[in-house]
Amino acid sequence: MNDVANMPKPAERRITRLADLTSSQQADIRLIPAEKDAVNVPLEATRPNSNFTGRERFEAEQAHIFRRFPVPVALVASFSEPGSILAVEAYGVPLLISRARDSEFRVFINACQHKGSKLVEDCEPHIQGRVTCPYHSWTYGLDGKLVGVARADMFKGLDKSKRGLKQLPSRTVGGVIYAQLDGSDPDFSNVSDQIANDFDALGIPDSHVYGHKVFELKANWKLVLEPFLEGYHVQRLHAASIGGLFVDAPSIVSSFGANIRQVSGRIGYYPGMLDENIDENVHKLVTHAYTTFPNLVVVTSQYYISVMILMPRDVAHTTVHYFMLTPGPATTQKAEEVFQRSYEMILNVFGNEDFRAAEITHAGLNAGTPENLVYCGLEENIIRYYQAIEKLLY
Repeated sequence: MNDVANMPKPAERRITRLADLTSSQQADIRLIPAEKDAVNVPLEATRPNSNFTGRERFEAEQAHIFRRFPVPVALVASFSEPGSILAVEAYGVPLLISRARDSEFRVFINACQHKGSKLVEDCEPHIQGRVTCPYHSWTYGLDGKLVGVARADMFKGLDKSKRGLKQLPSRTVGGVIYAQLDGSDPDFSNVSDQIANDFDALGIPDSHVYGHKVFELKANWKLVLEPFLEGYHVQRLHAASIGGLFVDAPSIVSSFGANIRQVSGRIGYYPGMLDENIDENVHKLVTHAYTTFPNLVVVTSQYYISVMILMPRDVAHTTVHYFMLTPGPATTQKAEEVFQRSYEMILNVFGNEDFRAAEITHAGLNAGTPENLVYCGLEENIIRYYQAIEKLLY
């Protein structure tokens, strides 16, 4: 990982300066103490095993969070231009997301209104003006309207205007596409305007998707989420990869409802670094880590941003969509080398370390032990997040 940290800066790329961030982000960054001045505070907190292995808890989360509120389903960056469509298996619901010629994003159920066949079977972005069912060739515009029916003369009384794709309420927030999966009126009260502004400042809506990988994990979604809320594991789990870049120091944390923003200095950080070169890439000095309600993780790095959507499928099954975002496509061979090495490195860190830890943790918990998980001061954000979502469950 040290090789990655010291890689040459890709040419002709956008960087994020401190001044480019929101005033709220800047204020928190200014609060980060020097590494030598950081103070850690012990914590006494537990959560029961059943929160992660119990069917009752999982069903409560589904009913009161993932079906009650809009959830993230895709990134704006996946749609490179108007006339784009993308199929997503989201939380067990087949979705078809379009960016029509009017640039509006729409989310539909990926089911033909003839007999329910999926219209798009793969999960790759496509550029096209219409989408045709592979079964009987019913054709739809990217606005969801039924525009063509094969052998329409054989359907007595068919009204095409009433057979458009089923559209779900949706909204784009900070470069993230949210949808209300049960089709009811959406309640966006848990989606933070501040987080949306932060994401805009980080350039997430205008980023380029360098890499996208889907992980199917045998673990409860909260166990997958926990490592991104705490620094306790970094020097231990990541000892052979990125552990040497971070210290056991508390982050500066701001909560916006059930959304958490953490900022921390990299190894050797001291506040004076921020003003030594005001045009410096701020991501070289500090790391942002976001947990955005209910299941979106964003982590900044020097040359890219990691975005993960954690989709609960069952008590012990989580689908993770990982995206590596860059400011734009690589325009030089050097940039391509940096991005490729970064992508391989981060897939190893997340896939073979963080995600592996979630799976082996769930395996142990599923055996019934320990009855209660215990948390320390370096894991305080986990408890903070659990408190926020538990208010919605009970």
